[in-house]
Amino acid sequence: MSEASLVGSVPPAPKNELSRTLKSRHVSMITFGGIIGAGLFVGSSTAISTIGPAAVLSYALAGFLVLLVMRMISEMAMAMPGVQTFPEFARVGVGEWAGFLVGWLYWYFWVVVIAIEAIAGAKIINGWFPQFEVWEIGVVLMALLTAVNLMSAKSYGEFEFWFASTKVVAIIVFILVAAAYATGVTSSSGPVFANLTAHGGFAPAGIAAIFAGVATTIFSLCGAEIATLAAAESEAGAKTIARMTISVSVRILIFFVLSIFLIVSVVPWTEIQPGISPFAQALSEMGYPSADLIMNAIVLVAVLSCLNSGIYITSRAMFGLAKNGDAPQSCVQLSRSKVPARAILIASLFSYGALAASVLSPDRVFNFLVSSSGAIMLFIYMLIAWAQLRLRAQIEAEDPTRLQVKMWLFPYATWATIAGMAAILVLMGLAERTALELGASVLVTLSFLIGYWVKTRLQAKAQTA
Repeated sequence: MSEASLVGSVPPAPKNELSRTLKSRHVSMITFGGIIGAGLFVGSSTAISTIGPAAVLSYALAGFLVLLVMRMISEMAMAMPGVQTFPEFARVGVGEWAGFLVGWLYWYFWVVVIAIEAIAGAKIINGWFPQFEVWEIGVVLMALLTAVNLMSAKSYGEFEFWFASTKVVAIIVFILVAAAYATGVTSSSGPVFANLTAHGGFAPAGIAAIFAGVATTIFSLCGAEIATLAAAESEAGAKTIARMTISVSVRILIFFVLSIFLIVSVVPWTEIQPGISPFAQALSEMGYPSADLIMNAIVLVAVLSCLNSGIYITSRAMFGLAKNGDAPQSCVQLSRSKVPARAILIASLFSYGALAASVLSPDRVFNFLVSSSGAIMLFIYMLIAWAQLRLRAQIEAEDPTRLQVKMWLFPYATWATIAGMAAILVLMGLAERTALELGASVLVTLSFLIGYWVKTRLQAKAQTA
């Protein structure tokens, strides 16, 4: 059985090659930049205030599921060097429809993220300069970072390297400062780990809340797959990027889990307020009077980093779709600086539309856009896991030596990952707050599937005409 015997096939080499100007340090920080954002620095407050100290277990479980998916992606990237981006794994392993669906869902997810991050950053700046409207600041932020992306991949990589480096340094400093306080080194009252159990126990909301919390925390950990998209423009090579995906995922998981653990150690979880940075509350508890100003500055950098990465990711996702005939062919064209300028501008245009919706119809259109991206990454990851199951069986039958990186405990770990993500979707459907997100995500997914059906029908008619 050959590789082409699957429903999909390995895509041909592109005629328009992206420049290979990104270094390994760029790719690793691009990955950090796409994951570590307002979801950690602010969004974690909701999980902690709902679950209690046991939120650290929710983040650990969610991070472990994502890590397993990244291992699958690394295995496929190493075994199939001709396939550069993770949406293509779905195309080769499952079929053309899966490649179409994963590519467009991924594009849609990040287009919405761009608008969300632009609004988040604009609100912070608006607090410093209230004479400007939030939407005006958001437009300027998007325009500036769109310009950065239009310059060259290297210029984008340099901007993102410093944006993401700032976030990583901030998290490391926070962990060191909070660890010193929690262990009693800098605390006048000695170790403060009693906060883990002093207010209703470690899991005051019960064991079920820990697993339900995975459904809301997993989305803040998604994004390590960005490295596979950036691999097409990296001088490091696919093998280096594949290994980097795992190492970066592990580091991000450690950052998330350690940060949340130290926060609930330093601050009684009952004092954490949803929507207010728990990092700022922890710094205030430790005696840093400028905590709010410090965290606002860090969150702004985090938001700009995610916004910058989002524009990059959406343009490369559309570039990949166009190569396979699933998006307008004009998006394959590269500028003089070897970037898909039209794909970048289209992504920005749609994000401007989402930004306008936040002003003109915040309660309907924008709320739908935000909620409809809620479960999309889980749909994508499940299709990737399905592709890995099929491709692994084929590769083992043809040439096992290609498996330089292997999924742990295959096939049991792959099936467990699929089951875990399916369980999260069930929990989302059962919870009133997330049921709407699941329904909206399913509606968007069905819309893209209908789009694929229409595309194939039109192509069939064109061939028979």
